Amino acid sequence: MDGQLSIFETKPRKDITPKAVNVASIPQRSPFRYPGGKTWLIPVVRKWLRQCKEPKKLIEPFAGGGIVSLTAVFEKLVDQALMIELDKEIAAVWEVIINGNHSWLAEQIYSFDLTPEHANRILQKEEKTIEEQAFSTILKNRIFHGGIITKGSGLIKNGENGKGIKSRWYPKTLHDRILAIGYVKKKINFETGDAFEKIKKAKHDFGTYFFIDPPYTIAGKRLYTHFEIDHDALFSLTAQLEGKFMLTYDDTEEIRNLVDKYGMDFRTIPMKTTHHIQKNEIIISDNFGWWE
Repeated sequence: MDGQLSIFETKPRKDITPKAVNVASIPQRSPFRYPGGKTWLIPVVRKWLRQCKEPKKLIEPFAGGGIVSLTAVFEKLVDQALMIELDKEIAAVWEVIINGNHSWLAEQIYSFDLTPEHANRILQKEEKTIEEQAFSTILKNRIFHGGIITKGSGLIKNGENGKGIKSRWYPKTLHDRILAIGYVKKKINFETGDAFEKIKKAKHDFGTYFFIDPPYTIAGKRLYTHFEIDHDALFSLTAQLEGKFMLTYDDTEEIRNLVDKYGMDFRTIPMKTTHHIQKNEIIISDNFGWWE
């Protein structure tokens, strides 16, 4: 293989990266088109979760699009997953799908006549039920530029092949994904809340796996509503975990300094952005025996 390392081979240096993953090869489980999503990391997550054979619980404190929890449950890599999300718009979707009437949301998406006028009527409604908020969030996620739902983002204008706001609106696909989640949601718990508090409560859970994917130091402000977090505090808290963890970050000097400060180990891994630009991210873990 021309001396290239495969994605799971031992690396002689931490700054040597394996080949980027083709996300088209990964099953798409989430209804979200999520900025900063981790579909590309799924092959690594699978190997990480398979390092032990005993029954596992997975906690995803910054759930976002939830692809890691969904994959882990669908592929029976864990017995139970707990997803946590603070953003009220995103949380509404998971509250309805996991804790509420997922079929209602699936049918609402499937039957909706998407036009700019109809979309704006939904988005501009001020007082929404939790179900209406969930639908509004999915709608916004699919018809806004890059799936970004924070303030300042706006409707797709031209889109793919001139389809405008319908470019990323796949009602049958979204309908089917949500119904599929309905078949496994008994193995998923969802809570709206603060990631730090949830991690603190579970830090002594020896048999728990923590997949921690916080808003990144550079892109977070552009992508997320709750982008301001104390990264040093998160490293400090993660270092106290008795369970297994995977912490993901952008590869910056600030993050490498925090890795050194807390005596952690890391690997770099490539990913391709939506603009097909390859960049490296950092994976920090309690051990890398599974990486070999």
